[in-house]
Amino acid sequence: MSKGKVLVGMSGGVDSSTAAAILKDEGYEVYGCTLKLWDEPEDPEVSARTCCSLKDVEDARATAFKMDIPFYVLNMKDIFEEKVVKYFVNSYLKGETPNPCIACNRHIKFEAMLAKAMMLGMDYIATGHYARIERDEGTGRYLLKKGVDRTKDQSYVLYMLNQEQLSKLLLPLGNLTKKQVREIAREKGFINSSKPDSQDICFVRHGRYTDFIRSYTKKDIPDEGTFVDESGKVLGKSKGIFEYTIGQRKGLGISAGSRLYVINKDPDRNVIVLGPKEKTLVKRFYADEINYIAIDKPSSPVKVWAKTRYSQKEAEAMLHPLDDDRVMVEYREPQSFVTPGQSVVFYDGDVVVGGGIIRQFEVYG
Repeated sequence: MSKGKVLVGMSGGVDSSTAAAILKDEGYEVYGCTLKLWDEPEDPEVSARTCCSLKDVEDARATAFKMDIPFYVLNMKDIFEEKVVKYFVNSYLKGETPNPCIACNRHIKFEAMLAKAMMLGMDYIATGHYARIERDEGTGRYLLKKGVDRTKDQSYVLYMLNQEQLSKLLLPLGNLTKKQVREIAREKGFINSSKPDSQDICFVRHGRYTDFIRSYTKKDIPDEGTFVDESGKVLGKSKGIFEYTIGQRKGLGISAGSRLYVINKDPDRNVIVLGPKEKTLVKRFYADEINYIAIDKPSSPVKVWAKTRYSQKEAEAMLHPLDDDRVMVEYREPQSFVTPGQSVVFYDGDVVVGGGIIRQFEVYG
């Protein structure tokens, strides 16, 4: 007897293909789908680094055929442009550093795809993310937890999920390592068993962010900007405001007596402010669009471990709830890499407490 119908988002990569295979083996009635998100002429070299290319669709279709499951291509180009591409562009124009993959998860995979799945009579959706969902039998609340493979854990990019979405989502890779996933794919004879993971943003396939934003907005955006120090002294030419993020050190191309870091961005003047590492240290910052998973909105401060980059280790902090959906986060010890536009995710051990979008920070000292 079937455990239920599940629509699996298949990107063409090894993770989502293996997720579909595992669910079929476990007794689910599996349907595969790939989301059509963006139109751009294909470049084989670029397509190998991104998701959502024509080659990815072909790989997803081939693995679905291999598993003998129905396969659909769902057109979500309009909502993707509205919710992800425009957000990406507008965030950069404001001087922030957005995370379009998180926006895609929020609005496309776990809102639009879930809604489509329910319309098609599915019971669940599934993805190839490395994270776990468990139900707390005492409270009835669904919990999002880190994946067993700490090198691949993707709980950071799933913090926006709500209880309804978590109740309809299956993550079959959460208890597996990447090595185990590739082994399963090889055993199944999947053509993508050795396919590299995608790295680049799917809709910025050529050149720099500056080139994409200029082309998309039709604005007269200069190719170069200016590096200055804290006093305003010009240090050299930059590649433009969109090519740098707060805390960045590598790739500046500036010769100085000491290491310099990006400590501020001024989009109105196309200026990047550089300074010493201590100027990147943050003790306190503010975030909004907060989503709580493990708890309801607290009425008093809560101790958490905060993470402001996907690959960063969490740091102990106090979460202070403010009005509306805002919080103030105060680290126990100052931390680097607190960047407006990026996400902060709060943990309690393996459990995702919640998260939001960083808006402002206060430099330590």
